[in-house]
Amino acid sequence: MIEGVSSVTTLSAPTPDASSHDDPTGFSALESEVRSYSRAWPVVFDRATGATVFAEDGTAYLDFFAGAGSLNYGHNNPVLKKVLIDYLADDRMVHSLDMFTTARREFLETFNSHVLEPRGLDHKVIFPGPGGANAVEAALKLARKVTGRESVINFTNAFHGMTLGALSVTGNSMKRGGAGIPLVHATPMPYDDYLNGAEDDFAYLERLLGDSGSGLNEPAAIIVESVQGEGGINAARAEWLRALSELCKRHGILLILDDIQMGCGRTGGFFSFEEAGIVPDIITLSKSISGYGLPLAITLVRPELDIFEPGEHNGTFRGFAPAFATASEALRTYWSDDALEKDVLAKGKIIEGFFDEIVARYPKLDLVSKGRGLARGLQFPDGETADKVTTGAFERHMLVETSGPDDEVVKLLPPLTITEDELRKGLTILDEAITEALGA
Repeated sequence: MIEGVSSVTTLSAPTPDASSHDDPTGFSALESEVRSYSRAWPVVFDRATGATVFAEDGTAYLDFFAGAGSLNYGHNNPVLKKVLIDYLADDRMVHSLDMFTTARREFLETFNSHVLEPRGLDHKVIFPGPGGANAVEAALKLARKVTGRESVINFTNAFHGMTLGALSVTGNSMKRGGAGIPLVHATPMPYDDYLNGAEDDFAYLERLLGDSGSGLNEPAAIIVESVQGEGGINAARAEWLRALSELCKRHGILLILDDIQMGCGRTGGFFSFEEAGIVPDIITLSKSISGYGLPLAITLVRPELDIFEPGEHNGTFRGFAPAFATASEALRTYWSDDALEKDVLAKGKIIEGFFDEIVARYPKLDLVSKGRGLARGLQFPDGETADKVTTGAFERHMLVETSGPDDEVVKLLPPLTITEDELRKGLTILDEAITEALGA
């Protein structure tokens, strides 16, 4: 017992904090200050279907956030909901660690037949834990074990998660600062077009790798996002990704492709790197892989890299069985043909055309339209302006967030299943919010 502290502690209701006046919902008295999205959207949500969420008072909000990319098939997708309800009603396995279950087998077989085999991939599946950061940690750990090296190359404006290993390869200084310790063994390099085309792609990195005096430790891996979501909807060109893949092969470096937010059809194809025609050594997936918003993450590895000893990387929730059930049904429903992919690309063109029109309307503001598929962004001169746009959208009952190093990009991640009418309605709301934020 600490001196001066009674062995019996009486707990009482906490006094509302100083920021409680900014929280009409009353949550701030009990919940940590670390909460974030609820500050931008200070209402209490209760129900949701498709691309619409409903507040406690019944107010409907059009959702262009989709759980930060975790709800590609919409809220409470009826096909997946039935599978989930039936699964639970039949007293099927819910928690199983990594024991064999029928749900696990069904997912592995369905993922192989609907995703891997059609794309000529033979990767093996690791279940690292429930979230995307778990998948990234497993990828980094395995790359270091395979190569015997410590260093990893990451890219400017990257985001890979909030655990220490994932933070070490993340660019955002605010998020990195939360670690409280030095984040080491990672070296950032310029992402595609970071230098506005002033330098040849990878010229600097190639020089460092080939120069024994450069001071760059030989990397175990390079980790990259095909489209940087949190970094500002920065989409890498297919030729840039191909050049990166070839660089890795030349230097014996493993290529880790983080597809946690941009996979599962967000950019059109199931994987965001498909249009580049590359085959990463390791691929991370989470967010929408369960199909229903249930926690699930996987790390895909080429068979020759599958060298973890039994139990060398594990976790209590490394295979949430209800998520296996909904994931399998999502793959059968949406990835038995290319209909969803074509629909995503077509709707993405609608947003692209809308953003291009906004850019042309305000030629003096250096607005930039960004993204691929249904991962789209409109870059404003500063975060304050972008925040005015998202606030204006919320006031008009639409959920949309910002991203980028200074939150200067209005980021659209609607459900892939959103109807065209809903999509156009959201763009109309956004048009009004932009007009209000920018004024005459």
